[in-house]
Amino acid sequence: MGSEDRDRLQAVLEALPAGVLLQSPADEVLAVNRKFVEMFELEGRADLSPGASLQPLVPLVRAFFAEGGNGQRSPGEILAGRHVHRVAEIPLADGRLIRREVEPLRHGKTYLGALWIFADITDTKRREHDLERDNLALAELAHQRNAFTAAASHELRTPLTSIVSFGELLADPAFGGLTTEQTSFIDAIRRNGERMQRVISDLLLTTRMRATGPELEFAPVDVPGMLEDAFLDHMRPLEQAGLFTVLDCTPGPALCGDRHRLQQVLGNLLENAVKFTPPGGRVTITAATRGDHWVIEIADTGIGIPEAYREEVFAGFVRAPNARKGGYPGTGLGLAISRTVVELHDGTLTAEAAPEGGAVFRIRLPIAGPATARLTEGQTPAARAHRGPRP
Repeated sequence: MGSEDRDRLQAVLEALPAGVLLQSPADEVLAVNRKFVEMFELEGRADLSPGASLQPLVPLVRAFFAEGGNGQRSPGEILAGRHVHRVAEIPLADGRLIRREVEPLRHGKTYLGALWIFADITDTKRREHDLERDNLALAELAHQRNAFTAAASHELRTPLTSIVSFGELLADPAFGGLTTEQTSFIDAIRRNGERMQRVISDLLLTTRMRATGPELEFAPVDVPGMLEDAFLDHMRPLEQAGLFTVLDCTPGPALCGDRHRLQQVLGNLLENAVKFTPPGGRVTITAATRGDHWVIEIADTGIGIPEAYREEVFAGFVRAPNARKGGYPGTGLGLAISRTVVELHDGTLTAEAAPEGGAVFRIRLPIAGPATARLTEGQTPAARAHRGPRP
């Protein structure tokens, strides 16, 4: 090898981030880089010139290994198996961890030597261990949080049910007449009790989704019928809020999905529209097929969602600043639950600015349903891809 080629080879070795030793077929040194010399403190302690024997170098390197760390019986065995690719992680006596790789060099069937690479992976391994420890701690905290949420929710359900039930009994004319003021008090008790029940249901569902994911039951869904039912279920709050509502759904094929969960998504979006749209505003529900998808949009003329928060609002317990400052009640769970349900249908749920101000939520659902629950050819409309009982 000429001096120019040797200089070029040395420049390449020095540029590598690990300690490197190039070994000849006769177990001689061909080249080493500065990182290798510094890693094992070899300066002035060994002959590292090209052509020098590797044997005197072995015990010097071996002396840095922790007891039993190299998995070999004698220093000479460090050179064993050099004709095959080998990788080992070797602890050093000073606490460092070295990843050693031996890469045989060949030209055709001719063995040209081996490239030894020694990389210090101490910090990498420490970060991996720290990350694993933190992940275990977070998993335990999540388990404790879910257990607490479930227990607290169950404990709250019983008294709330009693409060709502007795409120309904007090409003029954059979128990005597009430003044207008008393009736408003009973209405407030019932309304806030029902709101708390919805919050508890959302908390329980969120806990279940985090633990195992919601269990869906897939069947053909009549989309226009589902939208009409969702609209009728929320007609009273829409009217009480003084909102003008438009429902526009074109006919189309049945959708493979879980109607119960999808109607829950529509309910969450309609409740948001009622909550954040002032009296005299408009709520528009549209649906149509586009290609092999159903696209459902619920638009309102309410306070809207700041652009920076149009993705964040789908994370649990996150609410946009204008919702928090405006004193609008809510936990920030409805949209997170809704997106999870839609994604389990292989669909998408996004938020944008409505043309007339306010927000528009767009749901895209594949007509054939998710890949894991496609109705096979020849199934009857009643056939279902069942994934467990409904929570």
